Amino acid sequence: MNILDLRVEHLADPLGVGTAAPRLSWRLAGGTQIAYEAEAVDRDGRTELVRVDSDDVLFRPWPFARLRSRDAVRVRVRALVEGEPDFGPWSEPLRVEAGLLDPADWQVDWVSPSTAAPHDGPRPAHLLRAEFTVAGDIRSARLYATAHGVYDLEVNGQAPTDELLAPGWSSYRHRLRYRTLDVTPQMVAGRNTIGVHLADGWYRGRIGFNGGLWDEYGTDVAVLMQLEIHDESGRRVVPLEWRTAESAVIATGLYEGERHDARRESTGWSTVGFDDTDWRDATRIPRAEFGATLEAAGGPPVRVVEILRPSLVSRSADGTLLLDVGQNIAGKVRITAAAEAGTTVRIRHAEVLEDGALATRPLRTATSVDEYTFADGERVTWTPRFTIHGFRYVEISGLPELAVDDVEALVVHSDMRRTGWFETDHPLLDRFHENVVWSMRDNFVDLPTDCPQRDERLGWTGDIQVFAPTASYLYDASGVLGSWLRDLAAEQAEFGSVPNFVPWIDCGFPSDPAAVWGDAAVIVPWTLYRRTGDVGVLRDQFESMGAWVDQVFALTDGTGHWNRGFQLGDWLDPAAPPERPGDSKTDPYLVATAYLAHSARLVREASAVLGERAAEARFATIHDAAVTAFRRHYVAPSGRIVSDTVTATAIAIAFDLLEDDSQRAAAGARLAELVSAGDYLIQTGFTGTPIVCDALAATGHLDDAYHLLMQTEAPSWLYAVTMGATTVWERWDSLLPDGSVNPGEMTSFNHYALGAVADFLHRVVGGLEPIEPGYRRVRIAPRPGGGLTRASARHDSAFGTISSAWRRDGERMSLSVVVPPGVTADVVLPDALGTAATVGEGTHEFAFEHRSAAEDPARPRRWNIHNPEERLQMIEAGVL
Repeated sequence: MNILDLRVEHLADPLGVGTAAPRLSWRLAGGTQIAYEAEAVDRDGRTELVRVDSDDVLFRPWPFARLRSRDAVRVRVRALVEGEPDFGPWSEPLRVEAGLLDPADWQVDWVSPSTAAPHDGPRPAHLLRAEFTVAGDIRSARLYATAHGVYDLEVNGQAPTDELLAPGWSSYRHRLRYRTLDVTPQMVAGRNTIGVHLADGWYRGRIGFNGGLWDEYGTDVAVLMQLEIHDESGRRVVPLEWRTAESAVIATGLYEGERHDARRESTGWSTVGFDDTDWRDATRIPRAEFGATLEAAGGPPVRVVEILRPSLVSRSADGTLLLDVGQNIAGKVRITAAAEAGTTVRIRHAEVLEDGALATRPLRTATSVDEYTFADGERVTWTPRFTIHGFRYVEISGLPELAVDDVEALVVHSDMRRTGWFETDHPLLDRFHENVVWSMRDNFVDLPTDCPQRDERLGWTGDIQVFAPTASYLYDASGVLGSWLRDLAAEQAEFGSVPNFVPWIDCGFPSDPAAVWGDAAVIVPWTLYRRTGDVGVLRDQFESMGAWVDQVFALTDGTGHWNRGFQLGDWLDPAAPPERPGDSKTDPYLVATAYLAHSARLVREASAVLGERAAEARFATIHDAAVTAFRRHYVAPSGRIVSDTVTATAIAIAFDLLEDDSQRAAAGARLAELVSAGDYLIQTGFTGTPIVCDALAATGHLDDAYHLLMQTEAPSWLYAVTMGATTVWERWDSLLPDGSVNPGEMTSFNHYALGAVADFLHRVVGGLEPIEPGYRRVRIAPRPGGGLTRASARHDSAFGTISSAWRRDGERMSLSVVVPPGVTADVVLPDALGTAATVGEGTHEFAFEHRSAAEDPARPRRWNIHNPEERLQMIEAGVL
């Protein structure tokens, strides 16, 4: 078979797609495609066959009749490969089924067990049930489901899906996502029952910092569930009469945790014949009372994706267990135990230990405590249903005989496909990269958040803006980020600007437009386009992208100089005091003006891709104005940058804001001096950290970049690793060298933003960089240094696996490159001549001599006094 991995949009399962014309993509097993045929067969056996002359395999337009709601077709593709006389074999067929594409398709109302409730603490979860009759054999059964709150489903006592916290968190006032669920396997002829667990979640529960907000999106919890069955009576919407009662979950909140009293459980409540006479009718709420658009979910569900086994830290005299999961995760604990009726087990969570106990202060008001009260002496397995925590350490009390083997840690996040890997011979650097991976996993629970543990967990725009290149290398994040960008655009249109976090909640943080953060509207969709080749994301977000740049340009009165108003600047500059994280050494208006120039350039390029010529000219004018303003106000003729900081100089280089090569060389030299003067320790915050190594390497200071990268004292990327970190920290010194927690009020041990340097590891150290959208053309140009003897970068692109792996033995070096069909690689060897070659599909091996810049006798060496080996060399050389 020469067609592999036929897929629809960015969906792993095309059941309930939300568009009438979904795009198709596939991979070739080999060769160059010159044409393809696509075939669709509907439920009645009618066939459409279309030939398309094209070499493209990504996001091909739907070639068949547009789908109507509920339509299902089986699609397959075959390719005509260059040099072959005929089309190859057909791909495996892919079943594609449309969801409810027209608002008029929804024929049921909302039902609520609680239209309002006091919020003096976390509220209980509710049960809803409905019995109905199926006539004879069932051909198909679909449940279109969403909620105000978060829900779990049971059909005849069985869970039809393993999704958690459905339907997730979106900007509920604007858009509410639903899932199409195939519940045919759970149905039987005759009587059936649907049961729903329902809790507040993000919709009505407490969210945000400074005490948080309750009932942010509404005072109700409710479900919208339309059951459609095709049986002997035909295809019909089944009328459901819902009954409700409170559940055994007597209190639950995302921040607070969950309390479950098993004595209150209603055995068999989601099965036929259960006596619900003591239950009450659910309240019906007309659909028209809620204005949000119902949309088919376009991203992966949140699931339990991994199970970890904790180890014992200590057991107290009363039997209280202190356990180490071994990894800082987003998730929850599952226990298996038995106890007398009324016994309550209590589970507390924290990311780190301080003085041998859980360090809970960084959680602020997110108490993160789960409790389970036993109903009888039977052995049960339990985990909370509607909450998750960010934690590595767990304290379990109330069960003196509980064994460590009876405890599991469940890792929970959006079920994204892993696509990127990186490895070297440096254990600390590899552990750092693994920490970056884990911080992404822990903060992609339906949307990209800043942290998974404290009373915040918000979709900060600045964090994902700097991290998007790393995220889109490591995982197929298109579904998660594409959905989040739709929320961003919706709230931008409502509020007149891009909020500093999305979805926005007014919990006391400034809502003013801020550079770096607001620029996510431009940079995140551009990054997704460049990494996936999906022009659709640009088309969908283009209005939002342009609106941000137009708004900022208007704030400058058409000068391009953004020099007034609120700014976050180089947030969390390590020189800033813990209580004032925004007090950066770098002028925030320098940062703002630079970002205006950068975003205007990207929107100009997006305009060109989309063929928007008038917009292209307009954004070119804005870009030129911002660059001119930056040079006039912040660049001396010599190339010295105002503020004279690492961040200011790096941003001028990285965003190409200098006038000529002379200024660029001077700025690069000054950047190296500043980094060296700072003992190669970090001097940058959110703005400078992702770009400083690139700016050094791009101006001929690769060895300085490696020195900066490899430091182990605070502040540095590897300091946290030496302190036992398994995720990236919010602050460079979230844990102080003496093991105490940083006294700052903002002290998270799981923030991915400062791990954005991993993009440098992939592109420069590993040497794998996309230069055409979707990795259609790549640059393989590793730049060894830092004492590394090997490194590799591997990415599973839409075309297949691309890899770069180099190894060094003295001055001899080898490079192995793997290129899949449809991809061209420009290979540049790090030898004395910069030997280059262009290669296509296959595995390619290179061998050559290499000498790093740090070893070049014509170049003065910059020693690293903090490295023990180099310190010894300095003594031997008489330098120290």
